[in-house]
Parts: sequence; structure tokens; C-alpha cells
Amino acid sequence: MGGMITLRYYFDFISPYSYLGWPQVRALAQRCGVQLRPVPVLFAALLDAYGHKGPAEIEPKRIYTFKHVLRLAHDLGVPLRPPPAHPFKPLLALRVASLPQSDEQRAQVIDLLFRRTWDEGVGVTDAEALARALEELGLPGARMVQEAEREPSKQRVRAQTEEALARGVFGVPTVVVEETGELFWGQDAMPHVERYLRGE
Repeated sequence: MGGMITLRYYFDFISPYSYLGWPQVRALAQRCGVQLRPVPVLFAALLDAYGHKGPAEIEPKRIYTFKHVLRLAHDLGVPLRPPPAHPFKPLLALRVASLPQSDEQRAQVIDLLFRRTWDEGVGVTDAEALARALEELGLPGARMVQEAEREPSKQRVRAQTEEALARGVFGVPTVVVEETGELFWGQDAMPHVERYLRGE
């Protein structure tokens, strides 16, 4: 593939698989010399669009998913401490991660939000706690949280979710190669993304 390739990484903080996929997709983009565009989307809206239930809504699947995620985290050498409640409302976190900001800052913010959700286990639903955590990074946390509650921020996440659906995204995380529309679902698909980028 000629020219600069862009990978779109569709994710939701509610998804532990999105958390496990995030460091992998970043490392992959760096290794392959491609651009990475993280796109926060509302997983619940994807499920609704296709008439699916989420894993957390099916009790045996919920139990299995948490065990599976713990096993995967162990294999990947990634810490995993689930949030205080699951499922939870991820909208505030999705909107904060979608605010207009530099690529570098967005990656920093996504790191923080994933860390608070799946590593520190403190969650991302409390606006004040989230503002403080952003401020510890040297960011204008209170202003960002305020901005995230406004209509343009709500609309931005809705538009990103609709755009994901238009590209055929049905779950998270999903990587889409922007130039070809090729779609890879799940954090375990990263090796396939890499082989695809190599033309295999």
C-alpha cells in the first residue's frame, strides 16, 4: 500500500477488550509506520443498531468475559482491576476523549481514562474526580469536563458512532484501514492487521 496509511481504532472505555487492544494498536502503528486515529464510540449504540445484547447482559457470558479478560491481561502482562461497577455509563469519558485536541494530548487522555477504568479500578463516571485526574496531567480538567457536557461534545460522539456504523463496525475494539475499508474486530485481530499492512 503506497502513501501514509491511517488506522482508525474504534473503542469504548466500557470494553475491557478495547483497553487490552489500545497499547497493542499503538505499538503496531509505530512498528508499521502508519498513522493511528483513535475514535471513541458508544458500544451500546452499536449493539442497539444490530439488535444485539452486550456480554454484561447475559449472565454466563458476563462471568466468562471477565475470566477471559483476566487471562488475556495476564498473557499480555497488563494490569487489570475492573471498575467499581460494570456496566457503567461511559459517555462522559467518551466525550472528553473526543474533544478537539492534539493527537499527543488525545493519546494521553485516552491512556488516563483507560488506566482509571481497567488498571486503577476507580472508574470514569465521577465528573469531579475526572477533572482532578486530568489536572494532575497538567491539563485544564475542569474546563474539559465542562466542555464535554455541552451539546457539541454530545453530538461529536453521536456522529463518530454513526460513522462507525456506516463503515460496518459492529463491536469494539475495531480497527479499520481507512484507505481500503478493511475491518478487523477484536484485540486478538492485531496480528492480522499487521499481516494485512505487509500485503500478506
